Amino acid sequence: MRLFTLTTALALSLALPGFAQDADKPGVGKDPVRVIMPAQIEEHFHHYILLRALQELGYETAEPAEAEYQTMHIAIGGGDADFTANHWHALHAAFYEESGGAAVMTRVGALIEGALQGYLVDKASYDAGITDISMLKDPEIAKRFDADGDGKADLVGCTPGWGCERVIEHHLTEYGLRDTVTHNQGAYQAIIGDAIARHQNGEPILYYTWTPYWVSGVLVPGKDVEWLSVPYTSLPEGNNDVNTTIDGKNVGFAVETVGVLARNDFLDANPAAKKLFEVAKIPINDVSAQALEITNGANTDEAIWASADKWIADHRETFDGWLAEARAAAQ
Repeated sequence: MRLFTLTTALALSLALPGFAQDADKPGVGKDPVRVIMPAQIEEHFHHYILLRALQELGYETAEPAEAEYQTMHIAIGGGDADFTANHWHALHAAFYEESGGAAVMTRVGALIEGALQGYLVDKASYDAGITDISMLKDPEIAKRFDADGDGKADLVGCTPGWGCERVIEHHLTEYGLRDTVTHNQGAYQAIIGDAIARHQNGEPILYYTWTPYWVSGVLVPGKDVEWLSVPYTSLPEGNNDVNTTIDGKNVGFAVETVGVLARNDFLDANPAAKKLFEVAKIPINDVSAQALEITNGANTDEAIWASADKWIADHRETFDGWLAEARAAAQ
């Protein structure tokens, strides 16, 4: 009888107005959420927006961890993190499978859509007729982009561990470029900075980049540089049915969706967080604009958090819509 009375009292208390806040904060009492982000600070902004949403849902959020892309996937697959908001569906497919795949984690939502990758050259070179990466098989054409005097084209490439290096290395072999093109790898920000300086001096440049990122706000496609085409689609895992076309031009990399990758056990225990990840979307141009702010000096953690808070304030109706759907999912 006493058990019945306590149970009934608890049920009645949950219906009282004073307990309405619990419905607004379904994350209260849950384990702290563990996010893992890329070490590149340009990738933190969209994570911070999601963390603010989780906090408004009542979740505690642990201090974000940072790692390179392959290591992020390993951490999630191994149970050392709950989610990342920087999983590229096609580019990181191998990392996903190698880290446990669908048995332990799930791709959730489409946070950023229309992300691009590819090779670009300065507009003067493009207008001179160098429009396809395979043209660099010609040693005389390749020499145009020789920055170190060895007779080979110098390609600003991809940092090891990011995933894009696998595609570039595959392309060098597939398109017959091994003898004429050097894939320069290292700290991307440093080597692209050198290319930008050479472009400012009127020298030809050849580089890989992606969007959303700040580079295309400095070297503007169609104005300063142009995307190169490839002769045909060829990707390392053989998944060549993906869309690799930008404005009718085959750029050789999948047009991407960047979304959340989360552990299955976390999603099962947190339906509000799962729904948030499903419905949240951030325009790609907003992410690129914030990355440009970073390269212009707003490069502290405090500045990036401030940018995330400003974005939320400017898009409050949209943000509140995410929260409403997340709360409903927890009922």
